[in-house]
Amino acid sequence: MLALVLADSTSHFGWYLGYGIAIGLVVVVVALVVPILVLAHGIGKEAAQINESLQQAVEHTVPLAGLQTTIDSADVIAAGLKRGRTRLGG
Repeated sequence: MLALVLADSTSHFGWYLGYGIAIGLVVVVVALVVPILVLAHGIGKEAAQINESLQQAVEHTVPLAGLQTTIDSADVIAAGLKRGRTRLGG
């Protein structure tokens, strides 16, 4: 009878050990994943703010597309002034 009780308690020890190891692994995984998720959430919030800033930058720099037209017009004006100065002898 004593051998049966010892054999029975020994077989449960393996289960308890297995459950203990499994719970320990779950705790370790959760401890590693939770900070990653917190960082990802923070990055997501900052990404939205960065995207807003970039959209504003796009809106504010759209007029720069017409800058080449302004430069071309200034070149034409400068060339005309240079021709006028040359004709006036200066």
